[in-house]
Amino acid sequence: MPSLELSLSSLVQALIPQARENERLCAELVDHCRAILGSHIGQGREPDIGHLADIIKRQRNVMFSFLLNALVDARPIVAHTSSDNTNGLRFSNLLARLLEQPVLSRKHAAILFIQTLASSSSNQPSLSSPLIASLAPAPPVRMLTPTRSPSSASSRPLPPSDDKSKADILREYRARIGTGRPHLPEQILLRDALYLLQGISGKYVRFSGEDQSSEEESRIIFVDDPQYVISPQVKSLIHRIAELGHLYSRVSSFVQAREGQPTVGTIEQSLCHHLQTQLTEYYRLVAVLESHMAVGAQSNASDWLNGSAIEVNVREQVTGLTLRRLEVWIDEWRLRMRMMSVCVEGAKGVHGGALVSLIHGYTDNGDPFIRKFTDQLLEDVSKPFFSILQKWLFSGELQDPFSEFFVSVNLELAHLEYMRPTSGDNTSLTGDGGFGGLAVEDTNSLESGMRLWEGKYQFKKDMLPRFIFSTGKSLNFIRYSCHDSDWVTTRDRLSSTGRTLKYSDIGGLEQSIDTAYQIASRRLFEVLFDKFKLLDHLSALKDYLMLGHGDFADQLMEALGTSLSRPANTLYRHNLTATLESAISSSNAQNDSPDVLRRLDARMLEYSHGEIGWDVFTLEYRIDPPLDTVITPESMINYMKIFSHIWKLRRVESSLAKGWMRIAGGARTFLKLPELEPYWHQTRIVMAEMIHVIRQMQMYTQIEVVAVRWKNLLTFVHKKEGDLDSLIAAHTNYLEELVNKTLMISGKQGKEDAVLDRVRQLFHVILQFREAVDEFYNFSLAEAARRDQLRDGARGVFTGPLQEPLPAHDTNLDRVLERIKEYGTSFTEGAHVIVQALQGHTDGDCKDLAARLNFTRYYSPNKEQQKS
Repeated sequence: MPSLELSLSSLVQALIPQARENERLCAELVDHCRAILGSHIGQGREPDIGHLADIIKRQRNVMFSFLLNALVDARPIVAHTSSDNTNGLRFSNLLARLLEQPVLSRKHAAILFIQTLASSSSNQPSLSSPLIASLAPAPPVRMLTPTRSPSSASSRPLPPSDDKSKADILREYRARIGTGRPHLPEQILLRDALYLLQGISGKYVRFSGEDQSSEEESRIIFVDDPQYVISPQVKSLIHRIAELGHLYSRVSSFVQAREGQPTVGTIEQSLCHHLQTQLTEYYRLVAVLESHMAVGAQSNASDWLNGSAIEVNVREQVTGLTLRRLEVWIDEWRLRMRMMSVCVEGAKGVHGGALVSLIHGYTDNGDPFIRKFTDQLLEDVSKPFFSILQKWLFSGELQDPFSEFFVSVNLELAHLEYMRPTSGDNTSLTGDGGFGGLAVEDTNSLESGMRLWEGKYQFKKDMLPRFIFSTGKSLNFIRYSCHDSDWVTTRDRLSSTGRTLKYSDIGGLEQSIDTAYQIASRRLFEVLFDKFKLLDHLSALKDYLMLGHGDFADQLMEALGTSLSRPANTLYRHNLTATLESAISSSNAQNDSPDVLRRLDARMLEYSHGEIGWDVFTLEYRIDPPLDTVITPESMINYMKIFSHIWKLRRVESSLAKGWMRIAGGARTFLKLPELEPYWHQTRIVMAEMIHVIRQMQMYTQIEVVAVRWKNLLTFVHKKEGDLDSLIAAHTNYLEELVNKTLMISGKQGKEDAVLDRVRQLFHVILQFREAVDEFYNFSLAEAARRDQLRDGARGVFTGPLQEPLPAHDTNLDRVLERIKEYGTSFTEGAHVIVQALQGHTDGDCKDLAARLNFTRYYSPNKEQQKS
């Protein structure tokens, strides 16, 4: 039967691992199994279990004791001296319990098999023969029996086994593989187990290495004893117990390695303190276990080894410590030590706030025990973190000597001053020095507010929400940069609303952070807009650098028109400043705040050869700290760009207005020159077209761009929402929109300034046209005067010497008329190109400007162009 032999071979290899590699051993075991299956054990007997029980009770006391203990736990013992009645009662009790078990289906065959074995071994001189010892499993602690040394049985040569019984065959096999030795007493292993719990190697069980905290894999080594053997079940149990000792060694080494180190941060120190507290509780547990082991070890080890202890007292069985009871005792601590070991491994690569975040990640666990343990751990570990956070939120102070917080100080800016303290400010500042920096003697170390606001305090990988960072920066900015005299009041308000921050009160933490954020932001807005008049300065930038004051712009242009027409190298700044003051005093600008007017100044940009004053003139508005945090030097550059464009636009508009007034005023003079009337008519048409285009651009700039964006900025300011970063972002967005829309910057890559360049070329054409018209006007005026003089002479009125008449074809006049015609054509073509570019612009406001310029579709392409 090949299938039967294959099944037996698989069964033998599954139960005996040595048979997997030893084919000879596997074949022998298969033969033994086939012999057992082919025997007639149990056949022909009475199937009545009650009759079989009566037969067993009539046997000798020795056989009865064997069967009794075989039913208990199948272990070899010596014959007891107790009475037959007691054994009979115990046998009946065990038999009744056996019959109630649903696991065994052939209960009669099992009892008959044990009775047969007992009968076959009744003639042996000792009940502790190798056969019985080999059939029994590992002995528990509560029942241990002295046995003979099996060395003699295992060393003597086996007799020939031609007609051996199955028991003899099994006995020989057990003696050959060396498992006939008795099991090592559990009390001895229990002592080693307690050593393992403390990370110490025992006598029979050792760790593979001395350093259990190393990264290498730790193993358990069982010392081979020539007299005793440790069963696989006990080895597995000891492995589970030794895991706790290995984890303890790892945690203990981590704590000891960081004791007294100056570089260990406060958060890591709190972690070590909590771990040390847990280890102290663990030591107490080990002491309790040792005391319980002492109760179960009243019989000394020599009694166990020498065989003088026959059985353990019933009280000792109940109160003594065993390996299985030890595992139950330490089960909770195994989970706790695993969590501590995981935290220890994670803490080797992180520190500070990152360590708190790492431990917080373990709270998302469905196990209530793990979640509770992690919450308790975080409650202790996060105390230093929340202490730093509380000072940052409620005082604006950053006291972080070990760089554990999610905010760090830029060392390059830590020593720089932000603003010179006032003479009356004698407040002594502590901490990191704030935005004002440390006390330094070098007054050249002053820095702009924006650089310090953005660069002095930095995030560390966005570990926490942004608003926490902003709250501390706002308080620090109020205290050190703005020199707020009401800082104490703000601090008291924060102290009254703030509570002690701790991990267990997450709801209170969020409420405290939100309240502190609102108070600090509100106070910062009040300081900037009430004390430093930020809104007034923003309005002044709109009125002066964007020429919002119309009368001021007209007065300034009128006063500077003659000077700016000269070469740039002939202009002086003090003359420009005096002209600026004259324009202010002669306009409504004189009603503005003196603080605003003193910041306004006129200067010239760097010029090159051939440039005139119109090309290099600009207005300047000086911003002092802490206002330069919002109105940065980069922002002032953008304001000057806008001023340059609007100034040129106003110059062209003013030039066209003056030219139109001259033409309209000299209309009667031109009637005296009927041959030039067609040219003047065409000139007025072109000039009207120019005025239309320029005024549409001017209205677009002042109304659609500046006024609308200014209204949006005022809406944000009046809400007083957000923090200083929000205010800076709102102003930056306001200014960027002004620049992009005023300069008509396109979003197409490589063509950003294409429209602006076309507009500037158009300005240049208009100015050239204006010069040509002036020459034509002067010619017409001179010719009309000469003809008036001739009329006066005909009437006999002498008005001066007669001028020579002009030739029929004056070349100068022809050149002027040709230039006027050329500039007019260039303007129309340039305006056409600008309109087409604006119609395809990415900005909606620029498209609206194109619609205004071409509302009559005058600049639409003609049919020929459409076909092409």
